[in-house]
Amino acid sequence: MTTEFSEFLTPGPTVDSDSPDIVAFVERVLGGNDGSDKEKAIKLYYAVRDELRYDPYSSTLEVEGLKASRTLREGRGYCVSKAILLAAACRAAGIPARLGYADVRNHMSTEKMRERMQTDIFYWHGYTDIYLDGKWVKSTPAFNIELCDKFGLMPLDFDGEEDSIYHPIDKSGNRHMEYLNYRGAYTEPPLDDMLETFVTHYPHWRNRVNSAEGDFDAEVSAEVSAAGQDKQDM
Repeated sequence: MTTEFSEFLTPGPTVDSDSPDIVAFVERVLGGNDGSDKEKAIKLYYAVRDELRYDPYSSTLEVEGLKASRTLREGRGYCVSKAILLAAACRAAGIPARLGYADVRNHMSTEKMRERMQTDIFYWHGYTDIYLDGKWVKSTPAFNIELCDKFGLMPLDFDGEEDSIYHPIDKSGNRHMEYLNYRGAYTEPPLDDMLETFVTHYPHWRNRVNSAEGDFDAEVSAEVSAAGQDKQDM
């Protein structure tokens, strides 16, 4: 690999690919060094997607809170932190990886999250860009398979060849995710720019309340159950 990709193979403040925990995670998932970069990236993608629970209440824009090793230890994260973890795992495996961001309109959320955010636009949604077979491929390991099953979403698969980004509709044909704006790719998360956007658009960030207690899985289960009951009562 040429020096052109060295920054995408090097550990960083949040993408701490040299952490012993990250190295051990990669060794466990890959079970050895056999296989192509694409095969390794696929294994790492599914491990991050499904072994770590999606939790939007874990959102933070602090270096310590976003470290890949911390996300791994806690076993949960939101789109930004899970993307950082996948990037760290890829770098630890010798695969160039960087962080991509986009603004998305999310049509699927819980009432508590909607009240907290007061918008259905998720700014700086995070995904991982992985360099495979001569090109960058987008991958989005945010939603674990259990959450997709509860919400009726089609899980995002990853084959290492095509971009893996959110589906526009769910299993029932309802609108799910709309990409509004791509913000580019970075070696490390641009935390100052992200904070400026969050403070501008999110009331809870303007009030410096950047975390909240909640059980997103329980909220999803309750709303799905209520929706099912409403259909039966019709």
